[in-house]
Amino acid sequence: MGKQGVKAAVRLYYEVDVKNWKIRLKNKKCPRCGRVMAHHLKPVERWHCGYCGYTEFVGKQ
Repeated sequence: MGKQGVKAAVRLYYEVDVKNWKIRLKNKKCPRCGRVMAHHLKPVERWHCGYCGYTEFVGKQ
């Protein structure tokens, strides 16, 4: 992976507030293991941790 791929990946996971010099994670952290969770939209909207398998469903059940 070249330098361009690394820069693009960083922009996917973090938001940078240049005015206040703050860096914020875009996705949620897993309450069980503390790693970053993935947001899936299909077939049902949910947050899922690929490491420990924790899943949170979003919306109407």
